[in-house]
Amino acid sequence: MILSLQALETSQLPNTTADLLDQGEPANIAIISPDGPVLTYGSLKCQVESLANQLNSFGIGRGDRVAIVLPNGVENIVSFLAVTASGATAAPLNPAYTTEEFGFCLEDAGAKAIITSIAASDAINEAIPDSMIDLNIDVNLEGKIRFTSDSTARVPREREEINIDDVALVLHTSGTTSRPKLVPLSHRNLVVGAQNVSETYNLTSEDVSLCVMPLFHIHGLVASTMATLYSGGVVVLPSKFNALDFWSTVEAHHVTWYTAVPTIHQTLLHRAKRNSGKTAIAIARHNLRFIRSCSAPFPPKVLTDMEDTFGVPVMEAYGMTEAAHQVASTPLTGKRPPGSVGIGTGVSIAIMDTEGNFELPGVTGEVVIKGENVTRGYEENPEANLNCFTNGWFRTGDQGVMDSDGYLRLVGRLKEIIIRSGENISPREIDETLMAHPAVIEAVAFGIPNSTHGEEPSAAVVVSKPVKTSELVAFCRERLAAFKCPKIIHIVDEIPRTATGKVQRRIVSAALA
Repeated sequence: MILSLQALETSQLPNTTADLLDQGEPANIAIISPDGPVLTYGSLKCQVESLANQLNSFGIGRGDRVAIVLPNGVENIVSFLAVTASGATAAPLNPAYTTEEFGFCLEDAGAKAIITSIAASDAINEAIPDSMIDLNIDVNLEGKIRFTSDSTARVPREREEINIDDVALVLHTSGTTSRPKLVPLSHRNLVVGAQNVSETYNLTSEDVSLCVMPLFHIHGLVASTMATLYSGGVVVLPSKFNALDFWSTVEAHHVTWYTAVPTIHQTLLHRAKRNSGKTAIAIARHNLRFIRSCSAPFPPKVLTDMEDTFGVPVMEAYGMTEAAHQVASTPLTGKRPPGSVGIGTGVSIAIMDTEGNFELPGVTGEVVIKGENVTRGYEENPEANLNCFTNGWFRTGDQGVMDSDGYLRLVGRLKEIIIRSGENISPREIDETLMAHPAVIEAVAFGIPNSTHGEEPSAAVVVSKPVKTSELVAFCRERLAAFKCPKIIHIVDEIPRTATGKVQRRIVSAALA
């Protein structure tokens, strides 16, 4: 079964990422920094063009790679847009990386220059090679942004015409099952990705997005920010997520929606359900049009609880770096089956077997996708490209099943499937079973080596009140087939995650082995 729902018109797309700024009225606000400047679409466009010219004067242009190591804020998004407007390719990196991680990413991305701030960590400063153009960014009280550099002067580059299929962004995959791969995304990929999100949720110039996801991740960059710019709306950009001032920020700036990983949603939900949360609930009901969750599975029980508590529809979406973020989402109107990530959003989705044949509705297989937002392939990795593309379809590595209406339900990562005596066990099914226990607030299942069965399912949980592990094991036995039940369940204070909120099962398994 192949389903391409919500087909979107792309003939009138902006040609480049910087052209997204033409979508908003020049006098309308584009970006708000709660602790910094406010930029209109007109002033933002002028600053992006000025900084792009400055980059060209430093010898940076089409085909060059520029790393960006900045916290969330106006400086970050302006740097990204300026780099892509100059003809170069942006390579955002997590400021929390170690020197070794920075070194790998800078070399792997082929960065010619790097943009940091005076607050840059010792780790990044130690990783910058002498040959690299080192740019510092700062912003004055009027919101004027500029680059400065002590690097040796280079021959200026003339601005070349940018093609919509030029690479605008390179990001590394999270590497949950292997060494990170470098994903090149073109201007077309990113603009279509932004359009898909904007059209899915009917975003308009009246909408205000609160960006709490990092801009070095495709979720924060495309869903929170670029989709909003595509709609001509407003992006509120705090430096990071802070549960203490989240709702005051929503109220102060009349935020109409936000998107985040389940970890953030659960933090806000737990706080709101306390006595002190009545104000948060009132603010949510008065301001928010919807809430979006993506980048990690959202337990159905918690999603429903969140909708009931805040009185706002919660959309669950499915996204990935290789698709310039969004692949599918539950719709604003219509059915939203619990546990489903919804229908395709400007993307063709199918379920495929190992031989490349399409599966019928109700049959589990690998999720494959095709669309103008999907990368053409990993950079300098022919083996990965051979394994990940079949007849033009990108193999996501996710196991899923579609119903006859095209609603997709994810089962788990193919490489994370637990195989016990030849039986395939979805760790996500165990996660959701444990999450149904009233004492469990987080759960992650994983396989551990076993001399008899090959692997045995195990799990780690975070609990809200005392509970015996034997009770949790018994709870699973009542709801799962015997071979699926974890024999050992660890109660932990927290479950390790990536900087973008993804659970790394192999790391949890190694830590508890």
